[in-house]
Amino acid sequence: MSLRPWRDIVRRQSRQIMVGNVPVGGDAPVTVQTMTNTPTEDIKATVDQIRRCEEAGVDIIRVSCPDVESTTALKQIVRAAHVPIVADIHFHYKRALEAADAGAACLRINPGNIGSAERVKEVVNAAKANGCAIRIGVNGGSLEKHLLEKYGEPCPDALVESALDHIKLLQDHDFHEYKVAVKASDLFLAVAAYQQLAEAVDCPLHLGITEAGGFVGGTVKSAIGIGSLLWYGIGDTLRVSLSAEPEEEVRVGFEILKALGIRNRGVRVVSCPSCARQGFDVIRTVEALESRLQHIRTPLSLSVLGCVVNGPGEARETDIGLTGGGNGKHMVYLSGVTAHTIGDDEMLDHIVKLVEAKAAEMEAAAVPEAVAAE
Repeated sequence: MSLRPWRDIVRRQSRQIMVGNVPVGGDAPVTVQTMTNTPTEDIKATVDQIRRCEEAGVDIIRVSCPDVESTTALKQIVRAAHVPIVADIHFHYKRALEAADAGAACLRINPGNIGSAERVKEVVNAAKANGCAIRIGVNGGSLEKHLLEKYGEPCPDALVESALDHIKLLQDHDFHEYKVAVKASDLFLAVAAYQQLAEAVDCPLHLGITEAGGFVGGTVKSAIGIGSLLWYGIGDTLRVSLSAEPEEEVRVGFEILKALGIRNRGVRVVSCPSCARQGFDVIRTVEALESRLQHIRTPLSLSVLGCVVNGPGEARETDIGLTGGGNGKHMVYLSGVTAHTIGDDEMLDHIVKLVEAKAAEMEAAAVPEAVAAE
């Protein structure tokens, strides 16, 4: 029993696969994915976008491969990327063969829409020959006709049956390096399908609420759906699907993981919504700090509270704290202890420097620990 059992999450046990050099499932960290939206044949634009996602912390990136121009470009994209690349394939099995040969770490397919059993066999053989994993992607918006006729509408049973049918196609060819997603834009449908599938299979599960919407609405839907599943212990990798830039999907994905204490990266900000008691402009201060601290990867906590009602209490629980005071003088806390005051004009730069210094201190302390562990 832990000290705070109400925070405990018992993770579903899944077998582990490799997506390039990134482990997915088992006891590996839950990974964050996104997808490029540039024309894949535009190598420079695609690599530039991948770089921005890498800076945001992405673990795996998917790119569309709808035509031969895309798979031709994929070889250079794979070489330029610092993270594994998943090739998104629909209908055209030859694109899957080309993507595997081009160095894709994973093929995202629906085995059922690749074509004949012989074509599925060719794709599986290409994946085996090139060390590719496969992600089976079932979607509530593109279920097979016979399942829609059987169930009348997309439902958890239909999504799970589709997934199990696709899994069998791979297992019939003795292929087991796969993960599965059963996504839907209806978060209730998606969550129920994932819960049902989690009971039926032992493979890693890729989480997502598909076509979730714009940045605000899609973030809320994804946080509820993906967050609920992770809280249940379900999920080994995730993508937050937003009508927003891919790097924003990455940031939201990490925020969901950070909120649940599953994986920490960068600065976790605790801040108040602001009110008439605030000693400084909390909203603009937090916006500025979040923007200026995006480069910090070391997990640490920062509290930004506008007044002394909850400020000191929150500061005791964070690495660095800032509480609004009177006459333009605000209290700074270090490791929960009152340290000094800072004025309005210096406040932002000062907090950024404190966070950077704390991150550097924590990184330096972690090096001997890592060496000792070896």
